[in-house]
Amino acid sequence: MKRPLIVVLNGPNLNMLGLRQPDIYGHATLDDVEQVCIQAAERLDVAIDFRQTNGEGELVSWVQECRGRASGVVINPAAYGHTSIALLDALHAIECPVIEVHISNIHRREAFRHHSYVSQAACGVICGLGVRGYAHALQAMADIIEDEG
Repeated sequence: MKRPLIVVLNGPNLNMLGLRQPDIYGHATLDDVEQVCIQAAERLDVAIDFRQTNGEGELVSWVQECRGRASGVVINPAAYGHTSIALLDALHAIECPVIEVHISNIHRREAFRHHSYVSQAACGVICGLGVRGYAHALQAMADIIEDEG
């Protein structure tokens, strides 16, 4: 039986994890995040497609590719969560569950980070748990997929 596919998408500047503001984001790199996701996926018996881009248009295109392909999307939209209506529209169009992840607690940061357009399309939001939040998001998504199946 084919394993359900969960697409894990990462937005701008996440390629700089471990270097950029480690007091906020920690010392883990994006490669470390990918390993966390791979290990969680193996444990959960799901497949993942892990990607990162700094480009809003590319992120929107990747979201659109999920329609009819993915069982669910875990997305850390980074700054685009606070600014991109295009990303929100794409997430609404894919017709599969979405979980939003942020490494830091966006509600304890600058006021402009408190609002996320992506949250309007997400069935759940995980923030402030560091890179472990990705494993929690994958677990939640696997549960949602199982419940829907």
